[in-house]
Amino acid sequence: MSGARTGAGPGPADCRIDAVDVHAFEVPTDGPDGKEQDGTLEWDSTTMVLVRVHAGGRTGLGYTYGDVSVASFADSQLAPLIKGQAATAPAVLWELMGRQIRNAGRPGVGAMAVSAVDVALWDLKARLLGLPLVQLLPAYHDRVPVYGSGGFTNYSLDRLTDQLAGWVEQGVPRVKLKTSRDPEADPRRLAAVREAVGDEPEVFTDANGALGRKQALYWARRFHEEWDVRWFEEPVSSADLDGLRMLRERGPARLEIAAGEYAYTTQDFVHLVEGPAVDCLQADVTRCGGITGVLEVAGLAAAHHLDLSAHCAPAVSAHAFCAVRRLRHLEYFHDHVRLERLLFDGALSPDGGALRPDTSRPGLGLEVKWPDAEDYRVYGPRPT
Repeated sequence: MSGARTGAGPGPADCRIDAVDVHAFEVPTDGPDGKEQDGTLEWDSTTMVLVRVHAGGRTGLGYTYGDVSVASFADSQLAPLIKGQAATAPAVLWELMGRQIRNAGRPGVGAMAVSAVDVALWDLKARLLGLPLVQLLPAYHDRVPVYGSGGFTNYSLDRLTDQLAGWVEQGVPRVKLKTSRDPEADPRRLAAVREAVGDEPEVFTDANGALGRKQALYWARRFHEEWDVRWFEEPVSSADLDGLRMLRERGPARLEIAAGEYAYTTQDFVHLVEGPAVDCLQADVTRCGGITGVLEVAGLAAAHHLDLSAHCAPAVSAHAFCAVRRLRHLEYFHDHVRLERLLFDGALSPDGGALRPDTSRPGLGLEVKWPDAEDYRVYGPRPT
């Protein structure tokens, strides 16, 4: 019969999801006195919420960074929904999950939970097909350029310069520091960074929404004129779309305004590209709906002639953002790099200023290092 399958067992298309498990791990930061700071927040730990989806004798994993409540949300709202569903249709399940959480709360925690599950579903599909995830996606690139990111506002000058200069020494040609918690301290910090990294590397700044509009315009001009800063991320709150537009229009022509890491839904991104409010759009694969969400945002960015930059989560972003036609770069964020190396075998390191997905391993190429992870568990039982 035409189209009939041959062979003894079911193929990937026949697989149904038979189990879902959710975990969370809280890892203390390695900042001064166990804390890290940016322009508007201080924290002493970072929590990874990990989701595993099982089908056909294979396991896909996905994760997000957020409060442990994200794990509970994924367990109660999403795990029962996807059990028994086809394992090779992530986009279909993404749509179902979006409907499921409508009343429970889609932005924020809901979107983060969906993101983790969606990544796990894509990883599972790739593993069932025996493919690295990048080869399953509609990839335009085989690597993602990175910029080193950390430079927290409570770092000493020595630690600040050692960290950023260290990335440059590893071949990363662009670095970012946090600013604007104490604006009057920033000139000394930027001068030290510029001296440490030299004239060639690009220097980025991130205020995390700490400044008012006119204050941000003042510092945008100084950052650019005195230290050749080319990227100013969230100079004002990303919710202040008019403020972002004002800075984009009135700031230095060669200083780009960026935002988007706190966009959870497609409509959030629409607000940022209309006007537009940014010179370069950002998206976080662990917040914006996972890989399915990134693909949708990538089309929106291209339609508005804007580049898209990946926010953090390098182990997933290295695959997902190869499928972004107007790719700019990926934030190689200190905290996430630490956690991914601690918790996973297969975490990537920059080579020539970029992350290149490992095509010798299926899916994301990650395996959980359970013995190392257990000391940090705050949700879920260890798999047996």
